[in-house]
Amino acid sequence: MALLRCLFLLAVLLPHRNAAVAAAASPHHGPAPHDYRDALTKSILFFEGQRSGKLPPSQRVSWRGDSGLSDGSSIKARNSPLLRVDLVGGYYDAGDNMKFGFPLAFSMTMLAWSVVEFGGLMKGELQHARDAVRWGSDYLLKATAHPDTVYVQVGDANRDHACWERPEDMDTPRTVYKVDPSTPGTDVAAETAAALAAASLVFRKSDPAYASRLVARAKRVFEFADKHRGTYSTRLSPYVCPYYCSYSGYQDELLWGAAWLHRATKNPTYLSYIQMNGQVLGADEQDNTFGWDNKHAGARILIAKAFLVQKVAALHEYKGHADSFICSMVPGTPTDQTQYTRGGLLFKLSDSNMQYVTSSSFLLLTYAKYLAFSKTTVSCGGAAVTPARLRAIARRQVDYLLGSNPMGMSYMVGYGAKYPRRIHHRASSLPSVAAHPARIGCSQGFTALYSGVANPNVLVGAVVGGPNLQDQFPDQRSDHEHSEPATYINAPLVGALAYLAHSYGQL
Repeated sequence: MALLRCLFLLAVLLPHRNAAVAAAASPHHGPAPHDYRDALTKSILFFEGQRSGKLPPSQRVSWRGDSGLSDGSSIKARNSPLLRVDLVGGYYDAGDNMKFGFPLAFSMTMLAWSVVEFGGLMKGELQHARDAVRWGSDYLLKATAHPDTVYVQVGDANRDHACWERPEDMDTPRTVYKVDPSTPGTDVAAETAAALAAASLVFRKSDPAYASRLVARAKRVFEFADKHRGTYSTRLSPYVCPYYCSYSGYQDELLWGAAWLHRATKNPTYLSYIQMNGQVLGADEQDNTFGWDNKHAGARILIAKAFLVQKVAALHEYKGHADSFICSMVPGTPTDQTQYTRGGLLFKLSDSNMQYVTSSSFLLLTYAKYLAFSKTTVSCGGAAVTPARLRAIARRQVDYLLGSNPMGMSYMVGYGAKYPRRIHHRASSLPSVAAHPARIGCSQGFTALYSGVANPNVLVGAVVGGPNLQDQFPDQRSDHEHSEPATYINAPLVGALAYLAHSYGQL
């Protein structure tokens, strides 16, 4: 209970402690359809399988080894010969050996948000979740070590994707790409600022010095992002596209970054920034897809909290903006704009659709928490929608992911009896270094890519892209759209699982 209280003291004013706790925890009656606690444990463990760099003694995914130990060393500074760039660490975002800064930063923002909102319910998993956040935030501190510069990618994506090899064997170029005043990247820089600010909240009580360092860096990076405006994929298109182009522009990240800095600092400067720039930055746009590229929906929910929970009247309009997004996902209402499969899965895009399932579920549960605290509902075309209804929609999505679907398939590796065995993931699909000490070359690994046998290393907790619109999943390693896991799929799921495990008395 002490952990729970500490979490909410971060989020709301002290006099509101008991109300906030009640809003977060809404117990269910009856048997749980899934072991949400087991799924929570595994969803966090997944991040250890994605680690790059020198692995710590506490590493639990034992089949992974050290990798990328010279990342950053390729930088040769023409005007600063003593400049050292250390980019060792961080996460491989998905099934390749790339470190893409844009989705990595978003993953850390969402993982931190999971801990900020629901960490007080995690009990024994809280420290593992903090460790996962710190592994990412440590890397982002390195990537922003030099003023007016953010190192946004390590690796040549085209060369990397031309190989199928273990990260421990990597011999493709570890080229470093950056944004700076001459090559602006407002989107990736503002997302990085958001991640740093969100992470600072995770460590505010447990490591205040580290939290202060994170928030100070977040301020500096956001200032850079706002001052030198431009979309990072404009200048870096040959290197970051088509993998992680910024299709939605940078306005959403500026609003998102300002929202996180406002929450982390309570500095009125950021409140004024949101008030003055919100509409220009798309606060009321009807874009209802929330993911690594477009942050508008998340920003609306986050800012609405300041009004609903902290009673910041100046932000009252964001309740309407947030309601609009939420109502777009409520089936059976006049405002419903979301496609669902016949089996009941929210379906946005065929490529890695599960990322939208987990991010939307997290926003539904988080907004339900804010609404419950303020004793408020949502009006969706005249239909009153309660926090309980939002929680039920989110739970249905998580249950589908965990196996309550037409195929009886869990889309989390290692959870349940039936789950994907041939995921699109280099390290998982090739023998570990311990099992096969000899190097596996760039082209040698393609035999494994097209093999029909199960992956030799089980990447426990990995959530894949998921089934198609017909609720079908072929479980083919070469089908990256449906079989590839990613950090940004798992990050918001961590918070959703913590809530569900607690609500069913499993934590």
